[in-house]
Amino acid sequence: MAVHEHAYKPYAGPLTPVWSRFLIIPRHAYRDVFASKVFTGFFALCFVCPLVMAILIYLHHNLTAMAIFQINLQNLAPINGVFFQFFVGFQTGLAFLLTVLMGPPLISRDLANNALPLYLCRPFSRAEYVIGKMSVLLILISAITWVPGELLFLFQSYLEGAGWAARNLWMAGAIFVGSWTWILLLALLSVTISAWVKWRLAASAALFGLFIISNAIGFTVNGVLQTRWGGLFNLTIIMKTIEDSLFRGPNSAGLPSWMVLPTPAAWIMLALFLALCLFLLTRKVRAYEVVR
Repeated sequence: MAVHEHAYKPYAGPLTPVWSRFLIIPRHAYRDVFASKVFTGFFALCFVCPLVMAILIYLHHNLTAMAIFQINLQNLAPINGVFFQFFVGFQTGLAFLLTVLMGPPLISRDLANNALPLYLCRPFSRAEYVIGKMSVLLILISAITWVPGELLFLFQSYLEGAGWAARNLWMAGAIFVGSWTWILLLALLSVTISAWVKWRLAASAALFGLFIISNAIGFTVNGVLQTRWGGLFNLTIIMKTIEDSLFRGPNSAGLPSWMVLPTPAAWIMLALFLALCLFLLTRKVRAYEVVR
């Protein structure tokens, strides 16, 4: 049938910049996530620790407030590497729970409903799709880990003076790098499990189980063979080893000295694990799936 009406015109409005197209995914994801009062309340609780630590930093420099509350300076935790390492460890623990809540359905819903062709038939690459899905976690976890951590460092630097900041600049770097190692691990691990396990409860259990099983394997290998290299299979020990090296702290995991991993070995194992997650993710995230 002939079409005589030529009123249709192509879209002439503003185009989204290519570099920021992946942000459309977290924008719509946050709209659904923060509709839940439970999640919103949990996310708000994640800022209690930064608030408490900011108060501790303030008390260190306010003798009047300490006198009012009858607090002895010796009873306050010193503001040093251990202080900021505890902050990163506590906040990344909350980030793990946040990942369990948000991570499992990120990709599994698209795979279960065959929605990937709708994404990838547009000017939207597989890399942009994966980065967009990971950004849902990257942005939120950053908001509760290294961002408030760096603000605490700046607050302490302001109260102590520029000399303290210059002497302890390595702490700011440790907060940033230590937080981002956890962020990348949690985000990449979460989207990988989400791509391979389509049932949400099973994906959440797999995320928990991976850390528990890796701990069991690592300690079993160390105990049976009397070696420290079993820690290479233990994700918790790998991350604690990296944190200790960044914050120049003691053995925070409480391991015997003969079980402590070398720092280069921990970094190499983490890189291999992240590479394995990327490989599994690229095998699953495709515009179509061949069923045999």
